[in-house]
Amino acid sequence: MDILQYAFMQRAFVAALLIGVVCSVVGVYVVLKGLSFIGAGLAHASFGGVALGFLFGINPILSAVLFALLTAWGIGWTSQRGEVKEDTAVGIFFAATMAFGILIIGLLHGYNIDLFGYLFGSLLAVSKSDLWISGSLSLFVLTTVVIFYKELLFITFDPEMAAATGLPATALYYLLLSLMAITIVLSLKVVGIILVSALVIIPAATAYQLSDTFRKMMLYSIFFGILSAIGGLFISYYLDIASGATIVLTATCFFFLAAALSPKRRRPKGLNVIRSNAIGD
Repeated sequence: MDILQYAFMQRAFVAALLIGVVCSVVGVYVVLKGLSFIGAGLAHASFGGVALGFLFGINPILSAVLFALLTAWGIGWTSQRGEVKEDTAVGIFFAATMAFGILIIGLLHGYNIDLFGYLFGSLLAVSKSDLWISGSLSLFVLTTVVIFYKELLFITFDPEMAAATGLPATALYYLLLSLMAITIVLSLKVVGIILVSALVIIPAATAYQLSDTFRKMMLYSIFFGILSAIGGLFISYYLDIASGATIVLTATCFFFLAAALSPKRRRPKGLNVIRSNAIGD
């Protein structure tokens, strides 16, 4: 623990802790509702927002949040209208936003180390301003989840019934997409655009292997998210390897271990059990 005497490691530790919690909480809804592909699409879409930030000289995290939100709403609007399926809408926005980001890079006239840090992750380069922005957005995401906990739970398992009971199911769906977009952008500096969707999905998928209730899945997801983020950070420091990749690979090891020990191997209808228990809650 003596490495925490360094300021850059202290900032990296706090950033990893924040991301481990927020990604794990939002990831539970993403995994249960089957939105993993949208998560991957939003991760790559945020690249265009980061590039815009560098082009106009504004904070890349803030520009990426706005860009990712617009992309999330665009995916939701396109798929909700029924003109194309959700995965098709994601594919369209995935390709268009990445192409837009590459186009913006061409306008920057030169190689930018900071820009490519967002592409591959640079946890040890997290600044104080990055922490303030990440902390504020993390607080917003977690507070929103607490306030709309039951409503988000309802639309996750049965959006048609939620709409029938009078809940604004469409608005809640857009809210969930917005939380996904913000969470993904928060994680860019930690693991990079290429790997960020994995940090949202893997801890929740690991928790799913060991849970029979929604609340247990949420708690286990947070546990594995924090353990993966902090453990990966320390491993990467001592082995002098990429921190983002190490965090994701650590989370992946936990997933395969949980899958091997999962009681769901003997009870394959795990999602139905969680759904029925969530309704009981």
